[in-house]
Amino acid sequence: MNRRTAKEILHLRDWLDRAAAIVQAGPETYQGDPLRQEAGDSLMMKIGEAATRLSRAGVEAPPEVRWADAITNRNWLIHQYDQIDRDITWATLERDLPAWRDALGAMISEAEAVVGGPTETPGRPPEASSAN
Repeated sequence: MNRRTAKEILHLRDWLDRAAAIVQAGPETYQGDPLRQEAGDSLMMKIGEAATRLSRAGVEAPPEVRWADAITNRNWLIHQYDQIDRDITWATLERDLPAWRDALGAMISEAEAVVGGPTETPGRPPEASSAN
C-alpha cells in the first residue's frame, strides 16, 4: 500500500469512527437533532468521495465492502438533498458503516503501519487514536 492510499484509508477510519459516535447517542437523538443529521450526511459524503478515489486507484475492497455503494450514497445525498429519508440514513450509520469498519480492519492496520501509527491523521481526537 502506498502512502497516498494509506492516508485515504485512515480518513475512512476516522470518518467511520465519527459515524459510530453519532450512532452511540441513539436513534431518537439522531432523529431529533438536525445538526447530527447534517454531520452524518457529511461523513457519508466524505466516505463516498474516499471510495471514489480508492476505486479509481484500483484499491480492491474487502468482500463485505462495496465502494460503489458508498459512491451511490454520496451522489444521492449531494444531488437529492431535499429528498433525504432519515430512516435510511440512520440505517446506513447504524448498520452498514460499523460493518465496513470491521471489514476494513486489516487495511486500516496496514495503513497505520505505512504512515507510522494510529495517531498520524490530523484532526483525529486523541481518545479515538489510542483506542486502536
